[in-house]
Amino acid sequence: MPHALLVYPEHPPTYWGANFALKLLGIKAAFPPLGLLTIAAMFPSGYDLRVVDMNVTPLEDADLEWADLVCTSTMIVQRHSLQTVIERCNRAGVPVVAGGPHPTTFHAEIAGVAHFVLDEAEEIFPEFLRDLENGAAKVIYREPRKPDVLHTPVPRFDLIDLKAYHSMCVQFSRGCPFDCEFCDIIKLYGRIPRTKSPEQMVQEFDALYRLGWRGPLFLVDDNFISNKRDALKLLPALAEWQKARGYPFTLFTEATVNLARMDTLMDAMIEAGFNSVFLGIETPNPEALIKMKKPQNVRKQEDDYLLHSVRTIQQKGMRVDGGFILGVDGDDESAFDAQIDFIQEAAIPIAPVYLLAAIKGTDLYERLKRENRLLDASGETNEVSATALNFKPEMDPETLIDGYLRVSATVYDPTLENYFNRCLTLFEHLKPVAHLLKPRSQNALYLDLMGVHRQLSSIQRPVYGKFIAKVSKDHPRMLPEAIRLAGLGYHFEKITRQQIAIHAFREFLAAELKRFKEAVAHPGRDAEAIRDQRQEVFTRVEARYKSIPEDFRYHGDGIEPALERFQFAVNDQVEQLTHAVR
Repeated sequence: MPHALLVYPEHPPTYWGANFALKLLGIKAAFPPLGLLTIAAMFPSGYDLRVVDMNVTPLEDADLEWADLVCTSTMIVQRHSLQTVIERCNRAGVPVVAGGPHPTTFHAEIAGVAHFVLDEAEEIFPEFLRDLENGAAKVIYREPRKPDVLHTPVPRFDLIDLKAYHSMCVQFSRGCPFDCEFCDIIKLYGRIPRTKSPEQMVQEFDALYRLGWRGPLFLVDDNFISNKRDALKLLPALAEWQKARGYPFTLFTEATVNLARMDTLMDAMIEAGFNSVFLGIETPNPEALIKMKKPQNVRKQEDDYLLHSVRTIQQKGMRVDGGFILGVDGDDESAFDAQIDFIQEAAIPIAPVYLLAAIKGTDLYERLKRENRLLDASGETNEVSATALNFKPEMDPETLIDGYLRVSATVYDPTLENYFNRCLTLFEHLKPVAHLLKPRSQNALYLDLMGVHRQLSSIQRPVYGKFIAKVSKDHPRMLPEAIRLAGLGYHFEKITRQQIAIHAFREFLAAELKRFKEAVAHPGRDAEAIRDQRQEVFTRVEARYKSIPEDFRYHGDGIEPALERFQFAVNDQVEQLTHAVR
């Protein structure tokens, strides 16, 4: 019986991954590898399958010794970990099959892979397996059309340890009718939404329920309402299923802002058990939204359309989370305060802010390429860095990066005061829905409360205490949610500090290199003095390097390469100068 090992490479820490918050709960990862679990369901019964999610457990040499074949699926942020996996498989002599969004776009730049199964795999993966068994497998398999997801199997959730994850995942639809310039979703999945049947979704809910899952369930659709008609067919079936079992799952998903204009659909989502939705808000700047081809976020007759949309959804009973972007064409220095003010006023606790990236294959990438504004022709940045730019923005790059860091450090300030103020404003507008409020015992609440308190810093605890006291007095039914959001706030503030620390270290290296070159450039410096100067700068850099907390480090953070480049530049300078002295 052939052994197929399905490996999911590591994610770097992100806002979305909630890495630091999950540690409070003893949970390893936010979400399981849904794509790989779906692929697992496409294997015939003659295969022995094993899943290694490297975000939960390490990939051991024994796993590779067991495997006849390794299948991977990755997104762009996992590319560094993927390369390590490929290198280990190559050394072990195990062929690698790579698929997912990252290889679909960048397969020409990925070395060491035996077979690529690109695009969506429902119709081509069985063909690949047949060819593999016949000894005639090709290097690249591409899906010529968008497959019908009505034939997508129920993912093999039984292959993972459900207790290792904060939330389970299912998928209802693929594709989005909108055409945002920066987005690669429409390139990967098309603009004609394809949906599963209500019966399929109920089967997936049943599978998770039978395995014992109770808790958050993420519908991973990039736009859940992309096909409003089919969503309205699905939601009553989910509501009936949830009601019959006492709402065992708390649902959340992603959608576009125009959800706020769909009263019936929002009501149906609430009835089905949705308590939050993630919106691609991007920016409160209408000019920038139009330039990025996102007119669905703008209404000319309504100046505060985005704010009113968020408030409408909150008043239905769903928390709004939102994604924000800086660096788009049309942004100027006013964009920074505008982002801060909007996030605070709209009361969006989970509000990750990102620098714009030009992803290969998107309309943005092609436009910037025509305008000769790309800095990295591959469409990737060299490191998984929050402050890396791969194009020339309209704004001065240094101003943009400094402004971005200021926005993040204000939205998630060291005391978390701004964050907790947003949470309080949210509770003032969020409609309590009885079946969405999961009761907790007094003892459980106390344990949760103190668990978060122990992790917070000394300057955060007083603000946290006031926040909890205010919620207990004014919004007592929201206390479990308040504690949960406090745990997430701890994560958001810490990952913001992580990003700032990594950026500051790289800036420190640049300043030290400049300082060193100036110090040794004076006439009359002998070789020994130059070498002493080198040792001094290396000592300072080593101390700064060691000051970066270990849990701020991650695979592909760029710190080691930056340090190596710095050391090379200093040594090269010393060699040139000592040679000149001789």
